[in-house]
Amino acid sequence: MRVADGQPGHECQVDFGKMGLIYDPASGRRRVTHALIFTAVYSRHMFVWLSFSQTLEAVIAGCEAAWEFFGGVFRVLIPDNMSAIVADADAVNPRFTTGWLDYAQHCGFVTDPARVRHAKDKPRVERSVSYVRSSFFAGEEFVDLADAQAGARIWCADRAGQRVHGTIQARPTDVFAEHEAGVLLAVPQPYDVPIFKTVKVHRDYHVEVGKALYSAPKDYIGLHLDVRADSALVKLFWRGQLVKVHPRQRPGGRWTDPQDLPAEKVGYAMRDLDRLTAAAGRHGADVGVYAQRLLDDPLPWTRMRQVYRLLGLARRYGDTAVNTACGKALAVDVISVSKIASMLEKACENTPAAPGPRTAGAGRFARDAAEFATGGPQLRLVGDAGVEGEGVR
Repeated sequence: MRVADGQPGHECQVDFGKMGLIYDPASGRRRVTHALIFTAVYSRHMFVWLSFSQTLEAVIAGCEAAWEFFGGVFRVLIPDNMSAIVADADAVNPRFTTGWLDYAQHCGFVTDPARVRHAKDKPRVERSVSYVRSSFFAGEEFVDLADAQAGARIWCADRAGQRVHGTIQARPTDVFAEHEAGVLLAVPQPYDVPIFKTVKVHRDYHVEVGKALYSAPKDYIGLHLDVRADSALVKLFWRGQLVKVHPRQRPGGRWTDPQDLPAEKVGYAMRDLDRLTAAAGRHGADVGVYAQRLLDDPLPWTRMRQVYRLLGLARRYGDTAVNTACGKALAVDVISVSKIASMLEKACENTPAAPGPRTAGAGRFARDAAEFATGGPQLRLVGDAGVEGEGVR
C-alpha cells in the first residue's frame, strides 16, 4: 500500500548505507565508508554524509551538515533502528539513547524510528541507498574522506537534485525550494557533542570523566552518578537531579570543590596550609605557632605530615599538655614533633599513679565468719519403743 507523502517540510527519512573503501590518513590504510543519507519525503531532495563509523558523534555530525545543506531542520526524522539513536527498539514505545534525546531537544525535531526489519516504513531513503552507491560512489577514486565529502555535496546539489525524479516527475531541488525550504525549522546553534556516561564516586570523593578527575559531594561516595560532559561543563546527576557542575578539564587534570570533602580532610587534600595552621591553633596558641614554625620551609607541603602528627598528639594527650610542651620547645627554639612526643611520653611516665580506693583494715576483735554458720547437724531424741521423737528445740 502506497502511503501519502505528508506535509512539505515535515518528514525526512534517514539511513546508513555501505559504500566502499576510502584511504584514511590517520590509520594509514583504506577503510570501509558508510553513507548517512537524508531524503526529504515530500520533495525527494537528498543529502549524503560520509563517515568511517556509525557512532552517535558521526550521526550528529551528519545531521549538522544536513541542516546547513537544507537551510533548516525537518520536524520529524524517521531513522533506522541504529544503536546510536535507539537504545531499545519497540514498535510502539521505543527508548532512545540519552545523547540522541539531548540532540533532538537541542534541534527541536521529533524522532519516529522505523520498526525492526520493516524497510517499508522508510521506503524513500531505502531506494536512495543503491542510487547513491551506483551513481555517486561506484568507479570514483577519492584522495581521502574530506575529498569524498566535498564531491558528495556537489553531487547532491547538481546531479541528484537536478534529475527528474521518477515518482514526483519533477526536479527535487525545484520542489524543495518551492514547497519545503520556507517551512523548515530554523538551523540551531552548532551543537557541542557531549559525553554521556555513568561513573562511580570513589573513596577519594572524585569521579573520572574523559581521563580527568572531578569531585562529587561526600554524600554520594560509593554510588553511581550520570554524567553529561561537553567542552565547557561537566554535570553530575543523581536519579535525574543535578548535584554538581564543574568546568571541563583537559585529560590528566583535576578539579576539586572543597565543599565536597569532609571538613577534616580539606586541608590535606587541597594542601591548604592556612586551614591546617588554623586547625592547630584551635588546640592552643602555642600549638598554632609551633605548626607555623614546622611549615616554615621552601616546600611547606612536604612537612604537612608533621603538623598532622602534632594534631594527633593533641587528641591523645589533651590540648593543655601539648600546648605546654610546645611553649617550652619554642622557648628554647626546638622545632621537632618527635621532641614534643618524647616530652609528653616522659611527662606521663614521671607522673605518679593515682591512689586507688582505700579498703577498711581487719578489726581487732573480729571473729571468724565460720563461727556464724547455721547449717550444723540437729540433735534428736529416741523413745523407748524405738520411735524417733521430735528434735530438740
